[in-house]
Amino acid sequence: MSEKSNLQPPGEKVRRAIAWVAECLSDNNPEKDRCVLLREAEVRFDLSPAECDFLDRNFRVNRPPETFS
Repeated sequence: MSEKSNLQPPGEKVRRAIAWVAECLSDNNPEKDRCVLLREAEVRFDLSPAECDFLDRNFRVNRPPETFS
């Protein structure tokens, strides 16, 4: 039990991924494709499929309007 685990609170990886994407867009790469950055963040921060879906739904440019049933 001496091995340290790399556990993070729920949502911490998503917060870090969003901060990283925002930094990339604002600093050196304002013209960089947001979809490319989102895909890179999903891999870089080891996001789950649900977390990836959250990023896609909320931060993809030109996303279709959500429909409510």
